Amino acid sequence: MTAISNSVPQLAPNAETGGLPINVFVVSPSIDLRRELQEKLGLPQWSVIQAGSGAAALGLLRKHGNVDAVLLLDPKLQDLEPTEFDGLVRARFPNTQVLMLNSQTGQLLVGSASPTPESTQLVEAINRGGSIRTGIYLASEAESPKNASQAKIRLHGMIGDSDAMQQTYGAIRMVAVRDTTVLITGESGTGKDLVAQAVHLLSPRKKQPLVVVNCAAIPETLLEAELFGYTKGSFTGAVQSRIGRIHAAHGGTLFLDEIGDMPLSLQSKILRFLEQGEVQRLGGNDNLKVDVRVIAATNADLKKLVSEQRFREDLYYRLAVFPIHLPPLRDRIGDLEELAKAFVAKYDPRLSLSHEALEVLAKHRWQGNVRELRNAVERATILAGSGREITAEHIVL
Repeated sequence: MTAISNSVPQLAPNAETGGLPINVFVVSPSIDLRRELQEKLGLPQWSVIQAGSGAAALGLLRKHGNVDAVLLLDPKLQDLEPTEFDGLVRARFPNTQVLMLNSQTGQLLVGSASPTPESTQLVEAINRGGSIRTGIYLASEAESPKNASQAKIRLHGMIGDSDAMQQTYGAIRMVAVRDTTVLITGESGTGKDLVAQAVHLLSPRKKQPLVVVNCAAIPETLLEAELFGYTKGSFTGAVQSRIGRIHAAHGGTLFLDEIGDMPLSLQSKILRFLEQGEVQRLGGNDNLKVDVRVIAATNADLKKLVSEQRFREDLYYRLAVFPIHLPPLRDRIGDLEELAKAFVAKYDPRLSLSHEALEVLAKHRWQGNVRELRNAVERATILAGSGREITAEHIVL
């Protein structure tokens, strides 16, 4: 796409809105870009509403999206794919026109929507001053021109450009197109559930259900019934027959989280399901064929559990066809700033993160990994109160 020409016809201010300012939603993870556009646009013609993430923007649109508006979208969104976000806005808020921004220059791009009187005036206002100062706009080293040619991989909902995460993204893309069983390992809080979601969304099964079962959260006495289902009268309280979650995932993906906590007595039935593609409900004699792709995750050392005879060796090898290991946050500390800024944008887009606050975050060991960082940032956005910046004193670890 190429930048829109600066030669556009002049229109009477706000002729289409009866003199009221036109809402302009600026959606970008870059605080600097949002501020630059805020300076270029303003009252009385434009009413700028900022959002640091796709989720925050959708929330604002629910409040203000019932009138004609224009949304300026930075394709560097970290929580939603730009095309997915564009589709959501067009479907839910038809009065809002979506225009794409050039992530390097801050100028508008052609081809994202048909011109309207409002968007034509907006294009002139933004592009009149030329490119936004790239030295201020660039939010991270990964976005700088010298790295643009490296074609960093990005996946939906996942943040980080470190070498460790790039390897993870590559592995996800390779295995997603297959029906291969995947075993995701890593410490608690590293985002194993996001990997499972990414594998499912990139697979041919993406339009079918992703059924999640947390093996540690369901009592042992109920887990078998939850997974395999049961027939009427098979036990006290079984007043009607019910399919299990494995059957509910037919055609899609079954995500067995915390598989290391699955009772040994149930592991043989899971192994049979994996090998034969069949389930038998509690109290039933019929074997039901199911077409399910299985992804498992654990923060436990399954090989150690096997040596301690707490996990079946044959089940381990059946699950670990394609292992993906997620590194702890302390081993990808270069991603911390981007992660922290993304969480700030999620919880309070009006706030920025000071250099001193980032230094405090960088010195921490993060035993709780990304989950601990997310909680620390959410807490900081609350402690910041009505201020505009998160400082070191707001970081409570």
